[in-house]
Parts: sequence; structure tokens; C-alpha cells
Amino acid sequence: MDAVTDVSPQTYPAAGALAERMGITIVEVSAERVVGTMPVDGNTQPMGLLHGGASAVLAETLGSYGAAVHGYSVGRPMAVGVELNVTHHRSARTGIVTGVAVPVHRGGTLATYEIAITDESGRRVCSGRLTCMLKSV
Repeated sequence: MDAVTDVSPQTYPAAGALAERMGITIVEVSAERVVGTMPVDGNTQPMGLLHGGASAVLAETLGSYGAAVHGYSVGRPMAVGVELNVTHHRSARTGIVTGVAVPVHRGGTLATYEIAITDESGRRVCSGRLTCMLKSV
């Protein structure tokens, strides 16, 4: 199987119903880097701050995309999350947050991605790490 190194967000499979409901937009997809955005509005907790779970969904969505693209190159294109860790550094009340996922490890059966989520001023809102098991379809 040929390595898949770059995929157009317009042609790669959709991020799923939850990501769509949360307004996540995939901007860039490759095994080396996945970028996506999400609005704060509509994804807040009762105090008006970006919900930590929303940041976790953005992190898992982006890391899963990267793992799946890598999985194609090893004949295991189904990426299933087995561990997600997120640390919240600061709050966001408005605007758009951007997540960037980069690989920490890309093996034959596991892939781990680190995800940095920042606000519109470039300040880190959240750091995440996702490990996915790579499976055959």
C-alpha cells in the first residue's frame, strides 16, 4: 500500500456527527500535521467558558485524523482512540480556537499525537495527547 502523506480536507471522510454539531472545521490533513478550528460559541459550560470536554473532542478529532492517515500507510486505516489526556491552561470566552496535532509516535499498530489548542491570540488554551490503536477495516 502506498503511503498517504497529504489528504485534502474536502476529500477525506467527514469528522463525524459530533464534530459537525460542535462546528469543527478541518483545515489541513496529513500524517505529519492536522489542523482544525472550533468556535467557542455554542461549546461553553454554564459560566460562559469553553467547555473542557469541547477541547477534548477537538483534540481527539484531530489526533484521530492524523492516526488514520498514517494507518493507511501501514494497511490499518481505522484509528480507534485508546487514551486521551488533556490539560487546560487558560479559558476562552469568545472567538475560534485552533488545534494542531503532530505525531509523537507512528508505529504499525499504535499512533500517538500531541495536540496544541490555542486561542485567536495564539495563547495555549489546552494541551492534549491521543493514542490510537490502528486496525484493519
